[in-house]
Amino acid sequence: MNTKRDPRRQPHLYGRRRGHKLRPGRQALIDNLLPRLRLAPPESGGVLDLDRAFRAPVRDVWLEVGFGAGEHLGALAEAHADIGFIGCEPFVNGVAALLSAIESRGLANVRIYDDDARRLLPALPEATIGRAFALFSDPWPKKRHHRRRFIAGDTLDALARVMKDGAELRIASDHRGYVAWVLEHVTRHPAFLWPARSASAWRRPPPDWVETRYERKAKKLGARPVYLAFRRRPRGRPEAWPGERNGAAPGVETGLGKTLESR
Repeated sequence: MNTKRDPRRQPHLYGRRRGHKLRPGRQALIDNLLPRLRLAPPESGGVLDLDRAFRAPVRDVWLEVGFGAGEHLGALAEAHADIGFIGCEPFVNGVAALLSAIESRGLANVRIYDDDARRLLPALPEATIGRAFALFSDPWPKKRHHRRRFIAGDTLDALARVMKDGAELRIASDHRGYVAWVLEHVTRHPAFLWPARSASAWRRPPPDWVETRYERKAKKLGARPVYLAFRRRPRGRPEAWPGERNGAAPGVETGLGKTLESR
């Protein structure tokens, strides 16, 4: 029996596509602005030309998976006009919110894929993404739904392919079960390293952090978000990372695993 996955098969999309009916102004953005900013993987199965997609030279390209209402992506795009941003989000209301920010702030460095990011990753060129974000993704807490979680072996393989050597993968969540899942899957993947040395590395957000509405809501409910920053190992030299000893990830020293067990 052949168990090899058909590369043409599209991942199934879980979750909502739409929420409340859009106001006329935001519906107009979906109808008129989104087509100009939408990334579309080549139908032939080829690779996107990102230079052409952004219509202007960019210093780097950053990818956000599931940008929600776009607060984080919009703020970073405004602060880094020389970086191209790709935002993936299938939820129409979230896309409309980001489009509103793009229009009001005059952002020219954002492109949108309004579908599941796993369908876009194969179309991105290899080693082009300098930073990737997956912030407060749906944790799918029921065990029978764990296979729906974004962080998994196939997805990490795809991210490893498109990320540059040394690129950063930022993941944040307030769900301890999902955090444990992420640590297990990412730290055992040969392309990624967790370089954290102390608890402050996961208790505090990075200096350029932009709070999302989901994060704010979680904090109001008393949750303590966890902020994880992984690095893409150099290609061809998986053990080469400053400060790494005997192949052991520095992140094991932070004690996060024990913290998750005790919460």
